[in-house]
Amino acid sequence: MKNMADMFGKFSELQEKMEKAKQELAKVEVEAEAGGGMVKVKANGKRQIMAIEIDEMAIDPDEAEMLEDLIVAGVNKALEKAEEAAQQKMQDTYKDMLPGGMPGGMDLSKLGF
Repeated sequence: MKNMADMFGKFSELQEKMEKAKQELAKVEVEAEAGGGMVKVKANGKRQIMAIEIDEMAIDPDEAEMLEDLIVAGVNKALEKAEEAAQQKMQDTYKDMLPGGMPGGMDLSKLGF
């Protein structure tokens, strides 16, 4: 019976650490560039876009499609970096909980991170 109580205690502790890590993800910021820095996108670890900066040289009414493509590329790069940062944060959280880290390189994105 003691093993079950220990297991539930560990599970409860894991849930608390997961919730805290989720809250901390909002503080993690990443930045990505597209078009040689003409478009800069900032995102947080919760995969939310925080800011988009567009160099005035990129704003040409005759080249609107190019600017749109740069924005999409910048957003996608920022979200990719945010995903990597979120996974690293969660790996760090679990590292202390489980001996040897995540079993079998478990992908935390399946858990909503």
